Amino acid sequence: MANVTLSQIKKQYGNTPVIHGVDIEAADGEFVVLVGPSGCGKSTLLRMIAGLETISSGTLKIGDRIVNDLDPKDRDIAMVFQNYALYPHMTVETNMGFSLEHRGGTKTEIAERVKWAAEILDLSNLLKRYPRQLSGGQRQRVAMGRAIVRDPQVFLFDEPLSNLDAKLRVAMRAEIKNLHRKLKTTTIYVTHDQVEAMTMADKIVVMNAGEVSQVGAPLDLYDRPANRFVAGFIGSPSMNFIDGVVENGRFTAPGIDLETPSFTAGETSRQLICGIRPEHLVIGGEGISAEVSLVEPMGSETQVTFSLPEGTIVGVFRDRIAAKPGDILTLGVQTDGCHFFDPLTDLRVE
Repeated sequence: MANVTLSQIKKQYGNTPVIHGVDIEAADGEFVVLVGPSGCGKSTLLRMIAGLETISSGTLKIGDRIVNDLDPKDRDIAMVFQNYALYPHMTVETNMGFSLEHRGGTKTEIAERVKWAAEILDLSNLLKRYPRQLSGGQRQRVAMGRAIVRDPQVFLFDEPLSNLDAKLRVAMRAEIKNLHRKLKTTTIYVTHDQVEAMTMADKIVVMNAGEVSQVGAPLDLYDRPANRFVAGFIGSPSMNFIDGVVENGRFTAPGIDLETPSFTAGETSRQLICGIRPEHLVIGGEGISAEVSLVEPMGSETQVTFSLPEGTIVGVFRDRIAAKPGDILTLGVQTDGCHFFDPLTDLRVE
């Protein structure tokens, strides 16, 4: 196992920069998730770590070695792709052992490693099957098995669950996390799904437009987003944003008048953006008067969309809501449920 260090990593295609001086540290044995919208550069960054893309400038270290110019086979990494990349004419057993055979492993060594990986991933009874005879989840486990038989220093995952249905994604999330707990191998995992990031990561790297927006533990990013982008990306449903004014310890906007304990009563009037997570809204509180526009019962909770004079907000409530479209409700915000952002910089304001 080893740590992975990216220092001022940049990437450009011709004259077009796509990665703008990224600094990331994945500690030995850590599970790091790169998350962000499509096109933010996370997969490009992963491919540079793997050696599948050249690095325009900066330093990439795996352990104590600078690996910028090393071939992928010399970096001691294993990568699991989105499309599984299994050989259709090979059995599960042969697929899993192929990389060891290619590296000159003995038949006994290969058989032992494949058996060990198959037991960990519950594939022992599938070793003689071909990929076409497997479900999507089974194929993904074979792809993971092919990676772990090599016992690499680093695992790289490139959106491995995006081709699976919702129920199977949840199951595979748990399998990958359990695998990491058993092997304790440094892992860098790319996804656009912030739920995957929140549930799997030791540390999340939020990327936007080729830059790192924030790095931290999942709940740290959730509780204290550094900027509006992170606040809106982490959390489902997304955070509500309301433009208004903070003055004399209160935040006001059309239809809204909220007490803001984080700002003193004598503070100068400021234009700010107030962010409120849907689960921090409470019905029957004080501060917001809004019209119900949509009620979506989810079973264990109810999601309600409200109309305000200058937009909409969404609330998520554990109780079943009897309201219907057109009803006017008063809402409050749970203590410390407001986040504030500068409208010019989008940075968090304390």
